Amino acid sequence: MIVLEFLYAVVVISLAIYGFNTLALTWMRTRLAGQMPLPPPYDPEDLPPVTIQLPVYNEMFVVQRLIEAVVRFDYPPDRLEIQVLDDSDDATSEIISRAVAFYFNQGINIKHIQRSDRRGFKGGALAHGMAIASTEYFAIFDADFLPDPNFLKSCLPHLLTDPSVGCVQARWGHINRDSSWLTRAQAAGIDGHFQVEQAARSAGKLFLNFNGTAGIWRRDCINEAGGWQSDTLTEDLDLSYRAQLNGWRILYLPQVCVPAELPVHINAFKRQQFRWAKGSIQSARKLLPELWSSKQSFRIKLAGSIHLTHYLVHPLVLINLLLTFPILYFNNRFFWIINIFSIAAVGPLLMYWVSMRTAGQTVTGSLKHLVVLLLLGMGLSINNTRAVLEAVFGIKTSFLRTPKFNIREESNPAEQPEYLLPPDPNTWFEFFFALYSLILLVLVIYNGLFGLIAWLLLYTGGYLYIAYLGFSETALLKLKKPPDQSPSPKKIKSEPGSLEAA
Repeated sequence: MIVLEFLYAVVVISLAIYGFNTLALTWMRTRLAGQMPLPPPYDPEDLPPVTIQLPVYNEMFVVQRLIEAVVRFDYPPDRLEIQVLDDSDDATSEIISRAVAFYFNQGINIKHIQRSDRRGFKGGALAHGMAIASTEYFAIFDADFLPDPNFLKSCLPHLLTDPSVGCVQARWGHINRDSSWLTRAQAAGIDGHFQVEQAARSAGKLFLNFNGTAGIWRRDCINEAGGWQSDTLTEDLDLSYRAQLNGWRILYLPQVCVPAELPVHINAFKRQQFRWAKGSIQSARKLLPELWSSKQSFRIKLAGSIHLTHYLVHPLVLINLLLTFPILYFNNRFFWIINIFSIAAVGPLLMYWVSMRTAGQTVTGSLKHLVVLLLLGMGLSINNTRAVLEAVFGIKTSFLRTPKFNIREESNPAEQPEYLLPPDPNTWFEFFFALYSLILLVLVIYNGLFGLIAWLLLYTGGYLYIAYLGFSETALLKLKKPPDQSPSPKKIKSEPGSLEAA
């Protein structure tokens, strides 16, 4: 019993550390809000050549939309090169070929670049494109992003006027925030990361991460950091820390927003989270020794360690739940330690509240989205725990893409099944954990441990919510016919003179 109590105490204190860290970042965000970087003056005649890299793998629904967005950039055409880095093995390649030919004939410097294999996945594609480019600056956009025409002019001056900045990162927006409660919850979580965490880390001169897209890198920074590497699933986080350990700065620009499509299916979202969780812990294993042996301050080392290992929260949450029953059975007086967790839990709640209010949401809307976000976070603990364990034990897996469908607010994702993922067997585990949490909830109420009720309600609701979405998606999949891999995507609204308008 002593061993169980010790383990429970370690888990609760560890969760409290991550909670207090979020509280500290939220405080920094509010204190440093007025210190966000302003766009420096620049001479339009001094704008340098830039390469725009579009890494793509099987994105038949959104790749044309992305190409149409970047060819409209407000930038001197003789100083702009567009690389469509295509690793696709479906109809996406034909769509890209047609679009590239159309815009190339209009005088736009755009290239369709294909490799013989997917070696290195996204990082390998970016490195391949960089090797055949001659420019100093590289702007990167994933297939589901829609950058504004003035993106380069909004971001590049920060690199041109400050030689210590190796990368600038823009804020993510959301094309389909209101498609469903799932997308609303995702948007709230992403807003918390960008509105609070990234803003606080950047203004507080802590290490932060390039988010894989909607940013610009300096070639010298990439080279000095060791280049794009593919030994983790988060090549962006990996390169970010290596660059900062080599003395470069990453600057976050909250005033520049690039909207993107949120996953509309739960299995797609779980796949995305699995990749982020596993890749983050892989990066932590790789980088923590170098971080702690560096000459960085203790403050930066501690903040960086918490940042890199943040996804450990999910196995900690799961262990906390599993230990609740034996502690409850043998010695329920030990639950006094949960008060530490309760205080620390204010951190995430406050962070998401600040981000939603900063985004202009109403009090009622913020409360609703906050509840769904908490349920989503709890329900993901099984999925992300498996990802963390694979990273800890060195289990290698491929880079699995998150399918996107050209979803707008008015779109119905059920009408576009081509990239719908197969059922997730973990859904049954999530359902059984919901039942386990419900039994514990009844027991704690019976024993008068009212301080645990809120947590067990979140556990029960979270697992039920994820399981419900998973079973609903499985039912949807069974109703659909086998995918028709048509060579052309659904029509999208296009500007005059665009490929679709031609």
